[in-house]
Amino acid sequence: MFNLKDEILMDRVEGYQTYYKGREYFLGGRVKEVKTNPTNDYFQSSVYGSSIYTSSVNFNSMGNISTTKCTCKAYEKYYGDCKHIVALLLFLRDFQENKRRMELREQEIIDMISSYGETTKEIKIPLNIEYNYEFNPRTMPGGSYLSLRIGEERLYSVRSATQFFDAYNSSEELKFGKNFSYTPNSHFFQAVDKKILDFLNILHENYTENNYRAAARTSKGIFSAKRIYLTNSSLKQFFNLMKDRSFNVNISNIDYGPVEIVEEELVLNMGIVAKNSDLMVSMKAAGEIIALTPDGQYIFTNGSIIKVPSAQRNKILPLYNEILVKGKGQIKVSENYKEKFISDVLTSVRNVVNLDLDKDVEDSIYNPDLKVEVYFDKDEESIQGKIYFIYGDIKINPFSSKDKVLTDSKKILLRNREHENRVLNILEEGDFKVQDGGIYLDDDENIFQLVTDVIPRLQEYGEIYYSDLFKSIKIRDSANFTGGVKINNDLDLLEFDFNIEGIDPYEIDQLFNSIREKKKFYRLKDGSFLPLENEDLENVADLIEKLGLDNNMHNGIIQGSKHITMYLDRYLEDKSLDFIKKNVDFKKLVKDIKNPEDIDYEIPAEIKGTLRDYQKFGFKWLKTLAKYGFGGILADDMGLGKTLQVLAFLLSEKKEKGMIPNLIVVPTSLVFNWEEEVSKFAPDLKILLIHGNKAERIELLKNVDQYDLIVTSYPLLRRDVELYQKFIFRYCIIDEAQHIKNASSLNAKSVKSITAKNYFALTGTPMENSVMELWSIFDFLMPGYLLSNKKFIDKYERPIFRDGDMDRLKDLNKHIKPFILRRIKKEVLQELPDKIEQKIIVEMTKEQK
Repeated sequence: MFNLKDEILMDRVEGYQTYYKGREYFLGGRVKEVKTNPTNDYFQSSVYGSSIYTSSVNFNSMGNISTTKCTCKAYEKYYGDCKHIVALLLFLRDFQENKRRMELREQEIIDMISSYGETTKEIKIPLNIEYNYEFNPRTMPGGSYLSLRIGEERLYSVRSATQFFDAYNSSEELKFGKNFSYTPNSHFFQAVDKKILDFLNILHENYTENNYRAAARTSKGIFSAKRIYLTNSSLKQFFNLMKDRSFNVNISNIDYGPVEIVEEELVLNMGIVAKNSDLMVSMKAAGEIIALTPDGQYIFTNGSIIKVPSAQRNKILPLYNEILVKGKGQIKVSENYKEKFISDVLTSVRNVVNLDLDKDVEDSIYNPDLKVEVYFDKDEESIQGKIYFIYGDIKINPFSSKDKVLTDSKKILLRNREHENRVLNILEEGDFKVQDGGIYLDDDENIFQLVTDVIPRLQEYGEIYYSDLFKSIKIRDSANFTGGVKINNDLDLLEFDFNIEGIDPYEIDQLFNSIREKKKFYRLKDGSFLPLENEDLENVADLIEKLGLDNNMHNGIIQGSKHITMYLDRYLEDKSLDFIKKNVDFKKLVKDIKNPEDIDYEIPAEIKGTLRDYQKFGFKWLKTLAKYGFGGILADDMGLGKTLQVLAFLLSEKKEKGMIPNLIVVPTSLVFNWEEEVSKFAPDLKILLIHGNKAERIELLKNVDQYDLIVTSYPLLRRDVELYQKFIFRYCIIDEAQHIKNASSLNAKSVKSITAKNYFALTGTPMENSVMELWSIFDFLMPGYLLSNKKFIDKYERPIFRDGDMDRLKDLNKHIKPFILRRIKKEVLQELPDKIEQKIIVEMTKEQK
């Protein structure tokens, strides 16, 4: 199987348009004459395009693409696979999927035919099984065995477990005597029995495949004649499968008949008596206890197998092993360990045993309430702490071996270990280090965690005391965060400033670095902490990153291009960042861009023809963008008069600011169309068409300053680009801007080399296949606004097209929306004139006839 997922193919091409072109070639049936080698890991084909190209692909042993090759020029010129290779790969994927579908369909038909044959088979006879469990630790370590008896009515012993499972797997007959043979083709086992047999069969297969190595540890094999040896884990699985079922049990050669597994607590009686200065601890059960598993999960007692609940087992097992297994029913706890036994062991097991305390022992137990005291101090480098557990007149330092419990030797202190452990666990989570009977911290992150998290939790369990130096540790309130944004008209830039009350501006830069590094706090120069888990701070840091201004901050001030104003305003509104104040110029810019129709721009009286309402809006939109130095894309549907709106705009700019040439770059077919439009709608604009041979074009360009509009084509601009470098135009406007959708094309590079005070684009299709086309146009309008090519791919193109990231798509839309004006015919239908049909009769030429 070849690995040919869409995301893999897309990663192998330079741009997504290459993938889509390749897909069109494949769907169009252009992949022909596909050949392969005997090992089917190399394929070669002819792909029919403008010429016939030979494309090939090699796959490695894992089914992944190893190498590709094509004879087309694009393969040599550009990075990645060409469209011809993509078409071949899609052809191979389709072939592979069709082949798989045919194989599955063929199997379905075979299964259907087989099902008819199965109905003619004779009815199988069910077999009964008897399970006999034996436990005898003297025979083998662990001591658990299983044997089986099977039959239709009368049951027969399985004398060789190995032969039985061989027959079970091979469907061969196995004779049990004159009157019964096991025939897999004639017999079947009930579902509940089949689960158990399948489990035992796995043991048999492992035993056989490992060449009897499982038996090498013991004197007998896992499968020995009729008996199957069950390891500890196998026994547990067997018992689990036998839940709610009875089976025969033999313990140390004594038969107990059918037994069921019961889940319940063991009844254990535990007694503690004083003997001299020691304690004697005994344990008895209601009957004999035999542990069938080493961990005590399954116990045999009083003729039953008990599955001991984990809550009781975990608490009682260590004590059970010491007293009943090793101590033969009784152990001695010496004087040195009495307190620990009473505090740790007794308090843990008292709820899972029947406890009988000797009166002398009960009277000797000292059980005052626990009081916890924690002391914190500070020096220049670290935080020190002391912890005391206080029981009446007894004071215990858990981190000092020197501190002794001062008490009557006849008394046994019953410590509240649960409470003590909670305190110690909190300190452990705080990453404290132990030294000289105390604890300390010397790391800023841990000190911040101590003040903000550990101490509040400790206060639930005890009293906390602080030295004056420790109290000097301050936690600043990050809620006192203010900011502002303004248009700096002197520098023609957008300017942010941020402040936090009581913090020097030069520290604001480092503070935002800490947020970007996902830190929980920032340690100020005065030693205090500023928590950074603040939604407003995080949103501002996110905004700075989204705008690509991470490295532009100096003393809490960030300067950036005015182009980001609209995105910034939208972000502040969406995140409700009302604490960031906007100056008058900022608010006016936003209002004008959002509502250009409210601005009193006068349409030139010299314009011939009437602008409809939507065209007046487009005229004012262009005027507003130009006023603030922004570029834009007028993306109205074809036929809605984009040229008329631009001419009205250029005529207005000439009247207000005087005569400065504007460069219009158009497809070759539209050069003379622009001349006609100017003559028809704006005859006051002087237009110069750059055409002819090289010498003629050079001569025409000598008179650029005498014209309002210089019109040239994309192909001629490519050839003459060096001739335009000395000119500074008022506006550079490109028509049918999709001609520069490929950022690496000569068209795009040529128009982007033109120097002008501002740039606009006209197109009815601002994006056809990929967002990279939009990036290229915006790179012409406002270079850097949508980041560099590489950053744009990483931030938007890959997440949107490869991962389907709708949040990134929405974010991109917020960036570009203010600078694209698009109306379709349906939206302005009422403003359009009635359809005019004109019939022109022409006579065919001699060649046409």
